[in-house]
Amino acid sequence: MIDNMYIYNKVNTLRLFASMILLALVCLFSSCSEKEDDTEEYADWQTVNETYWESLYESTQKKIAAGDDSWKIIPTWTKNTTATLTKNDYVIVHVITEGTGSGSPIYSDSVRVHYRGRLLPSLTYTSGYQFQSTWSGPELDVTSAIPYTVQVAGIDGWATALMQMHIGDRWELYIPYTLAYGTAGTTSSSTNSISIPGYSTLIFDVMLVSYWRAGVVMPPFKAKEFDI
Repeated sequence: MIDNMYIYNKVNTLRLFASMILLALVCLFSSCSEKEDDTEEYADWQTVNETYWESLYESTQKKIAAGDDSWKIIPTWTKNTTATLTKNDYVIVHVITEGTGSGSPIYSDSVRVHYRGRLLPSLTYTSGYQFQSTWSGPELDVTSAIPYTVQVAGIDGWATALMQMHIGDRWELYIPYTLAYGTAGTTSSSTNSISIPGYSTLIFDVMLVSYWRAGVVMPPFKAKEFDI
């Protein structure tokens, strides 16, 4: 005669085993789904960004050649003038507003800037994923927006542009991934960090508010500290 307790334990064991299998399958499908979503969001991201940069560089060259001085192609500050430069060794600038300042920051300086940064359009973010901004709403209002305090020292493209800007300048800045976060990108590790996939062209709307030399105490301002 089969012991009832034995049957009970066997049934429970089978139920537990079935539950574990079901849970594993759910996790597997969920993981696959997440990977598929990631792939779709930034599908062919390297090709998309490299093709965009090639087109932007060539169109900017044509605008400059036609006499449009609102566009600039600036070589990275990290390479000297005798180095052989490729299209990925430049940042591209469209001047929105020219400031009245005379000097420019240097690499060791701190700056206060208004800026909004975004990526190229992707599946969900049809206007480009906006990863940071010092103002809310579509337009910058300098009477209410609070600029960030940052270091000039950072990604090559960021530093290259800032060291060419004057106080009051507002630029639309385009940085190739080679002068930004490279092929690896960056992932969020805190509330103040940004998540950017590899091969990303960065597009900034940036305005230089002020700057200070290293060692100089900056006057107080109600701003967050954010290192780009």
